[in-house]
Amino acid sequence: TDDGHESIELDAITIDGLSVQLTQNHGPVDAGEEEHLIVKVDDADVLAVRVWIGTEDRTLSYVGKGEYDTATGAYDVHTMAPDPLPTNAMWWIEIEKADGTKVIGSANPVM
Repeated sequence: TDDGHESIELDAITIDGLSVQLTQNHGPVDAGEEEHLIVKVDDADVLAVRVWIGTEDRTLSYVGKGEYDTATGAYDVHTMAPDPLPTNAMWWIEIEKADGTKVIGSANPVM
């Protein structure tokens, strides 16, 4: 998107056999700031994508639910970074599959 923010391609990750491409879209992650992650999953059988920054247990994290963008085939997710940011904060991505199971993976954010 061309909203004046810096897009940063993150390393692709695999969550339970699903290939996931991630783009961090508001520049580096900053404590207490709104963050934007674009999540593209290589599988059409996805009910929902949820994302948060911090620790896997979601302590102090705001979980954002992705909106599917038919034009890009990706989920746009807005969330808030906790303040203070936990040490070794990660992007956490939860994918809810069509059968209702949820799988979680993580990726290193650009700070």
